[in-house]
Amino acid sequence: MAITIEQIKELREATSAGIMDCRKALEQAGGDTAKALEFLREQGLEKAAKRSDRETTEGVVELYSHGNGRIGVMVEVNSETDFVSRSPAFREFSHEVALQIAAGEPKYVKPEDIPAAELEQKQAEERAHALAEGKPAQVIDKIVTGRVDKWLDEVCLLRQPYVRDETMQFEKLLSEKIVALGENIVIRRFQRWQIGESVSPDSTGAAGTQV
Repeated sequence: MAITIEQIKELREATSAGIMDCRKALEQAGGDTAKALEFLREQGLEKAAKRSDRETTEGVVELYSHGNGRIGVMVEVNSETDFVSRSPAFREFSHEVALQIAAGEPKYVKPEDIPAAELEQKQAEERAHALAEGKPAQVIDKIVTGRVDKWLDEVCLLRQPYVRDETMQFEKLLSEKIVALGENIVIRRFQRWQIGESVSPDSTGAAGTQV
């Protein structure tokens, strides 16, 4: 099947991948754009992992206000070089991170950022709920794991569905940008405020992560 310029353009706009990468993905997918998109996203995760140990000392602090000032977000996103951090693509991604935080209300960037005591408490709560519901003992562990995993999808930024495309986790968007920009990108830390919410005296921003 012949691959058209329109198909390549559509895939490139969706992933920011290179022209040759888009053509190769389409060829391997037999011209199926959806399969090519998934292929590129999987490749993006692999390529991003290879860059995860690169040091990131540049970046931006993105500020975002939503709902006529009722929600405010401040997030630090890092890159390897100042050249990339000043690029429109990087600035656009940083804005998307802030937008996701405003909409998704995550507490952490990734599961590894969650304090062990909080995770253990959540597991204990879900176990108690399952027992109270009369679930069979042999399936309690499976139920607890499933419910905790669902909770992680809610409280961890990288595991949340992307607000502009709920078929993909935000981690995949990050991986795509790492591949497209050719550098490691780190969502270091963030803070979200909302009018009227209760704030603990020791409230601090969520710790970031490196992918």
